[in-house]
Amino acid sequence: MDRMPRRIFLNWPRCRMELDSHVWLAIVHLLVVVPLFLYIGFVRADTPRWLYLAIFTIGFVILIYHGFKLVVRLKNRSGYAWVNAIHIAIVAPLLLYIGYHKKETPRFAYELLLMLGFAAGGYHLFSLVRQLDAHPEIQM
Repeated sequence: MDRMPRRIFLNWPRCRMELDSHVWLAIVHLLVVVPLFLYIGFVRADTPRWLYLAIFTIGFVILIYHGFKLVVRLKNRSGYAWVNAIHIAIVAPLLLYIGYHKKETPRFAYELLLMLGFAAGGYHLFSLVRQLDAHPEIQM
């Protein structure tokens, strides 16, 4: 009896994508993070109060998680340490700043959040497209 493979593949006509952790990370960013950043960036001071607490908490978690991951990646001489550095230097401080100042947050912070939202959307969409592996010889 054949065992099911551990890898999950998404098959479309002429395309094949392995659903690994990088794909799931991109999907979560595209479905949760990007809409959250864009929503807050567009509605600005009309953002519900509970969402300010949520992004403050998210900013704190990002700071701790990516701080730990940065140390590990630097010790391992990983080429992906820059991802953690960006989250520590830009994303976490901005979320903490907006979450702390709430409705008194200056306009520039909301605009930076919009830029981060659009940048994250473009980066993660590009990441998904790059992982598509077109195989014209595959017949469905």
